[in-house]
Amino acid sequence: MQIFALGFALLILIGGVLLSLPISNRDNVGIPLLNGIFTAASSTCVTGLVLYDTWTQFSYFGQAVILLLIQIGGLGFMAVIVLFSLVIGKRIGLRERTLIAESVSAAQVGGVVRLVRRALIGTAIFEGTGVLLLASRFIPQFGIGKGIWFSIFHSVSAFCNAGFDLMGIRDPFSSLTTLYNDPVVILTIGGLIIVGGIGFMVWNDLVENRFKYGKLRLHTRVVLPATLAILLAGTVAFILLESNGEIGSMNMGDSILSAFFQSVTPRTAGFNSVDLASLSDGSKFVTMLLMFVGAAPGGTGGGVKITTLVVIMAAVFAQLKAREDVTLGHSRIDPETLRRAFCGVAIYLTMTVAGVLTLCAQGQPFTDSVFECLSAIGTVGLTTGITRSLPALSRVVIILLMYAGRVGGLTLFTAVAQSNNGSKIRHPIARIIVG
Repeated sequence: MQIFALGFALLILIGGVLLSLPISNRDNVGIPLLNGIFTAASSTCVTGLVLYDTWTQFSYFGQAVILLLIQIGGLGFMAVIVLFSLVIGKRIGLRERTLIAESVSAAQVGGVVRLVRRALIGTAIFEGTGVLLLASRFIPQFGIGKGIWFSIFHSVSAFCNAGFDLMGIRDPFSSLTTLYNDPVVILTIGGLIIVGGIGFMVWNDLVENRFKYGKLRLHTRVVLPATLAILLAGTVAFILLESNGEIGSMNMGDSILSAFFQSVTPRTAGFNSVDLASLSDGSKFVTMLLMFVGAAPGGTGGGVKITTLVVIMAAVFAQLKAREDVTLGHSRIDPETLRRAFCGVAIYLTMTVAGVLTLCAQGQPFTDSVFECLSAIGTVGLTTGITRSLPALSRVVIILLMYAGRVGGLTLFTAVAQSNNGSKIRHPIARIIVG
């Protein structure tokens, strides 16, 4: 866990230095190092919060650095190490396999190299398909050279749930608002976000069992229906809540498309096809809930993870029914999994509250502060517009939240905590009233 956490920190630092150099910027003038680290952290942690419009500020070299950080951050740097090891024919030992298993949230070390190999192949297939579909729209609009580059950049950014875009060529900081009625672009990017967010282990399970639902592992049978349920619920919620807003003013097809995309992107992607500032308070609240939940473990997304939500809901249901065991389907949930779920959410909320208080203390509105902090720790990248006006301390806090969100709050705390030296002492049970 320490190697995993330090690896991401080192990657962010290197990326921050590169992005601060004059060669990375269009005007050949370097940006402050803190801003470079902020951009590198947002890229590596596949978040999408930006201080500068990516197209107007960064040169092609700077954009390439951002894209490389997104790809490494999305796959996990250990997966990239596996790729190089496979290319040069280096044997991957037990220690490396253990690190890889941790980085992709695999349940066991056995078969982890095969899992990563399939993830790399799947990534190439999905991102390549996205490039071809987007190129059919971008090449006619921007020409062959820019069209291909825009297609590659947005396909990788979408699959890795990063949310970085180059649409500043039309209007700075506009994201996909100028393409809200283009179903090819919106559905392609939305599809890449979903596929990247469900997790590598789900892909592997589907491939190994040839898409036969009855043979799938419990993890996959939880992730797929829960993901579908949240996407449909979010779509309906945005259609209803924005009936008198920007989405409601569109024709029926564009309205459904925009509501669906708005339901997809808060689950850690960061693109937006409607102006977030124009959303109602109800829609902003739904967006925050979706950012809090996030995607599935082992994928390119963040949040507390959809499986964590399902496990906690199952635990609450079991308590209400006065059942001793927490079950999902016909399986009993391991107590260690329950502890990790509740502990992970507690750490997540604690860091979010600390971030919100810091931003509020520096003069930011409460609602915007909550939105920004949930977006950062959920590695989402959506913003109500306050990112660029944050003072230095608030920027550092957002960097730390993005880092914790990508590495994982529980992983981060475990990495820095002292060992209990294997103590076997058990204290007597005592009663405390909790409600």
